[in-house]
Amino acid sequence: MTSPQQPQPQPAPGAQPMPPAVPASAPAAGPMPPAVPPQPAPAQPAPAEDAGTMILQAQPPAPAPPAPAKEAGTMMLQAQPPAGGHPEPTPLSAHGPGKEAGTMLLAAAAQPPAPPHPGPAPQHASVPQQQAPAPAPAANWQAATPGYVSPIPVRPTHLGHALAAEWTKIRSVRSTVWTLGVMTVLVLGIGVLVAASVASMSTVGDTSPLFFGLFGMLLGVLCVLPLGVLVTSSEYGTGMIRTTLAACPNRGRVLAAKALVFFALTFVVTTVVTGLVALTDNAMIGGISRVDVGAGEWLRSTVGIGLYVSFLGLLALAVGSLIRHSAGAITLMVGVVLLPFVLSMFMFADSLEGIRNFLMGYSIPNQLTVMYGNKFPFVDGGPSGWQPLWIVMGLAAVALGAAYAAMRQRDV
Repeated sequence: MTSPQQPQPQPAPGAQPMPPAVPASAPAAGPMPPAVPPQPAPAQPAPAEDAGTMILQAQPPAPAPPAPAKEAGTMMLQAQPPAGGHPEPTPLSAHGPGKEAGTMLLAAAAQPPAPPHPGPAPQHASVPQQQAPAPAPAANWQAATPGYVSPIPVRPTHLGHALAAEWTKIRSVRSTVWTLGVMTVLVLGIGVLVAASVASMSTVGDTSPLFFGLFGMLLGVLCVLPLGVLVTSSEYGTGMIRTTLAACPNRGRVLAAKALVFFALTFVVTTVVTGLVALTDNAMIGGISRVDVGAGEWLRSTVGIGLYVSFLGLLALAVGSLIRHSAGAITLMVGVVLLPFVLSMFMFADSLEGIRNFLMGYSIPNQLTVMYGNKFPFVDGGPSGWQPLWIVMGLAAVALGAAYAAMRQRDV
């Protein structure tokens, strides 16, 4: 009598289709890799209603490293459990119960087979590797890449590049605007005020009408000196001098660019301002002066004063490069301008008369007076004509040479 066939369980949703049943008596196509039994205890197989058919269902265990099987005919078959069931691994043996008819239906799971037993890797024929070509030398990188054109233009540097850099620096800082702006206000304002007060007098005698621009320029010089110092000392104070010298290692070129840019800017501003003051003074005081102003006096009171003040600023620039400290260099330059004249005023002894005349005659205020065509009445000796300009030019040249030597030996 044949028992009714038990319905087979349907696979869970999302699981892959089960492969067809394999007869237990069929010979294996090849050696099957052994599987490792999982840690949970094996569940008992459900009793089969059909003597020749048994459905085993098991949950695929967690992947584990392969190990040799203890029995040659034992294998672990894992099947997807029916919906709602609890998976349990079921070890099966070729000689287990339920083999009366010699047929067993095994439901394989969608779980991929266990990794094969590790063994010696197959030997493949070795393929000779081609050695990578050696990189081209740095000097011949363009020859190694024919047709390559760099988008960055490469050209040798020159003094014009340094001049452009220094011009960008000096016009982009506020100290330039403040110092030259204050100088312009002082020279123009004081010059016009003095001319207006002197114009009310009946006569000025043999004094040149251009001489009265001196009073504003004495204060204007004190504005140019700090700017000359800050051109170099500010970079030493902030550490920007390292970037400047890295971009232009030629110390002479750096110092020359700073000096030329500062000199040109100061000379233009000073000459324009002194020219305006000279025109104003001559218009307001020329009628009460017995001096007929010639071309030489005009040139010395405008262009000469511009050159003198600019070279005095170069002296301050060199001192700032030597000292590398803004406050110290400015204090030293103010002392150079005012200290000799102030000291000479306190030398009353007759034995100090020679020192007094030398200090007063070669002081900066007296040299400016000479450039304006006059001289202090209580000064005996000293330069005359264009001599003050040659003196300050020589001092500036010596100081710039010392600054260049210091930059070569010290700023490396």
